[in-house]
Amino acid sequence: MSLSPENPGTAHTATPELNRRTVLKRASALGLLAVPAVGLLQACATGGGSTPQDQSTGGAKSADNPLGVDPSAALEVVIFSGGYGDTYATKYHVPLYEKAFPKAKVTESSTQDIQGTLQPRFTGGNPPDVVDNSGTKFMDFGALVGDDQLQDLTTLLDAPSVDDPNTKVRDTLVDGTVDVGTYNDKPYVLNYVFTVFGLWYNAKLFQSKGWTVPTTWADFTALMTKIKAAGITPYGYAGANAAYYQYYALLTSAAKIGGADILKNIDNLEDGAWTNDAVKQAAAAWAEVGKTFSDKSYLGLIHTQVQLKQDQDQLAVYPSGNWLENEMKDSTPASFNYAVMPIPSVTTSDKLDVSSLMAVAGEGFIVAAKGKNPKGGMEYLRRMLSKEGAKDFTTATGSLTSVNHASDGMQLSPGLSSSSDALSKAKTAFYFRFDQWYKDLDTECRAATNELFFQGGTADHFCQRMQAKADAIKKDSSITKFKR
Repeated sequence: MSLSPENPGTAHTATPELNRRTVLKRASALGLLAVPAVGLLQACATGGGSTPQDQSTGGAKSADNPLGVDPSAALEVVIFSGGYGDTYATKYHVPLYEKAFPKAKVTESSTQDIQGTLQPRFTGGNPPDVVDNSGTKFMDFGALVGDDQLQDLTTLLDAPSVDDPNTKVRDTLVDGTVDVGTYNDKPYVLNYVFTVFGLWYNAKLFQSKGWTVPTTWADFTALMTKIKAAGITPYGYAGANAAYYQYYALLTSAAKIGGADILKNIDNLEDGAWTNDAVKQAAAAWAEVGKTFSDKSYLGLIHTQVQLKQDQDQLAVYPSGNWLENEMKDSTPASFNYAVMPIPSVTTSDKLDVSSLMAVAGEGFIVAAKGKNPKGGMEYLRRMLSKEGAKDFTTATGSLTSVNHASDGMQLSPGLSSSSDALSKAKTAFYFRFDQWYKDLDTECRAATNELFFQGGTADHFCQRMQAKADAIKKDSSITKFKR
């Protein structure tokens, strides 16, 4: 997912374990219960310097310009060019801003290497105004916050929404969206996309083979055995750049076994959080899957290479979020219908029901505090958060935003329909944040996961390795600490 100096503090975030009523409320708010139809998270950010002398001081506030943006000030936007591409920005969001401020020149660019492209600019005091800080090579959110590089988005969240001047922007968002982007009690990150994570498969293939979706680990491994016998790689992920897809699966299993507080304790760098029995059991279960039911060559492949194998029915089950369908739309044959299953229960005494899943607002957008036009950056986000902006994003990407009811009346593709169904049935939804808070812990977890899954690692070694890294970060006074 995703993703420092001293001054530890406490960030207030949403309760990690959400009851069924809240999950259903979210699903309904997102329009996830609509009738389906075919077609649907880093390195140190040190640097700084004073506020640029050429930074826009803004313009007159009005009903149409509540943030007081200078209508002629230029704006620069940089988008991560991953599963969502950047068409949603070039075709929809940039024009929305330009329509509101026709005298403003908006420059948009995209890259798959956010950190490599933009870290020198943040360090040098010349950052772009808006950044979709995502992908494998994202900038460290925690370090950016600790170095005062990010704009506090409170003004944006308290501003009137584009669609209803009597409703604040914050009140148009799905529950928990603001909290997930909050660091040390201040909102610095706008997580724009609502993601449901699980195990993806071809529903048409499963139907043709008579394979049923498993709910227990015994059923899961039995299915893996059947798939292997059919000459198809049962399970896999891309080790070269998407190991976090698999550690999401591992930590989902850990949360189901021991409860969502397992993830909260990991986030909070609690002593022994990674060596908890629930994490060990999850790691052991997935290590066996890697040993018995995957392909070691996947360690050297990138995500789209492995995903293409799945599109060609050479791979049956793949861990991912619901960005997957859109990312592969150009190579997905008519014989393939994306569907998602919750990760099966590992034990017969899991604390969370098998329906429970990882679901949270993601894809973090930031506004540079030391950019040339921070007010314009916040206004750009305000336009994105309009119903029009959110619907346009869903149209372009086949994915949902964190804007309430924005997808009402829209037709959903097979994959989005499946994820909506999974979310509506989930008794609990949960998430973690260490990947955004501590980049080095995310990096370590990717490497440790690859070792566990592809290179014969053990559950004990995985847990000890991760605990050692967490302990080192906890003891490092140069790293800003966060808590939930």
